[in-house]
Amino acid sequence: MLPWKRASGLLAALLLAMVFALVPAAAAHAGSAPSSGWNDYSCKPSAAHPRPVVLVHGTFGNSVDNWLGLAPYLVKRGYCVFSLDYGQLPNVPFFHGIGPIDKSAEQLDAYVDKVLDATGAAEADLVGHSQGGLMPRYYLKFLGGADKVNALVGLAPSNHGSTLHGLTGLLSYFPGVADLISEKTPALADQIAGSPFLTKLNEGGDTVPGVQYTVIATKYDEVVTPYRSSFLDGPNVRNVVVQDLCLLDFSEHVAIGLFDRIAFHEVTNALDPAHATRTTCASVFDRP
Repeated sequence: MLPWKRASGLLAALLLAMVFALVPAAAAHAGSAPSSGWNDYSCKPSAAHPRPVVLVHGTFGNSVDNWLGLAPYLVKRGYCVFSLDYGQLPNVPFFHGIGPIDKSAEQLDAYVDKVLDATGAAEADLVGHSQGGLMPRYYLKFLGGADKVNALVGLAPSNHGSTLHGLTGLLSYFPGVADLISEKTPALADQIAGSPFLTKLNEGGDTVPGVQYTVIATKYDEVVTPYRSSFLDGPNVRNVVVQDLCLLDFSEHVAIGLFDRIAFHEVTNALDPAHATRTTCASVFDRP
């Protein structure tokens, strides 16, 4: 039998490796988005799309790589689109969204103010992938964000945490592993089902008045497990499963945020519900 200390290290490595293996590799520096039409602070929202859209990347993501699909998709449909980096840790380039989530929410607070000041809009819409769909809820609930945000759209958000297919349940059997994860990747610890962070966030209800919430989930999610833990409960919530819209959609946790055009179509429906159109398998053929 392995010594406890060695076994603990192996479990920690396994948990971290699972998550690292399921996030896109960073191919560009996350300092600013490429010149593809987003993060243009001269953009002024139109009458058709009066609110800027702020994209919030997931754990180990960044403001560029997470949005190489969705950002251009929204820009070409007339939205002013912005993306931020958050949750950076010292000496960890490219891979962001790993710092304590409450601190990341403070970064989002400042960034939304920056976008509203630049665009002259009174409110923004937020679209987040994975942790990026969860973290803004802290901003909305505890940092006054509800006064500045019209809608929050989550792509496979970790709203009620994850069990990683039961692996997190083993943590109590390996002394020191939970502390190691909290020290090295605080955001992962915050997203474990039943964590103190999630308990505080979800106490008293999942939502706040005045904000419209949309959750777009996939049955094939291998990171947020069970996938229904993404769902929110509240009168101002719409929970969607992409396979209910197109049975042939096999997107898992990463793909739903990177290139799933069925999910993207649902994002635009959530951003502009007055002009929503039915999402089907044919939505993959929407104009580029």
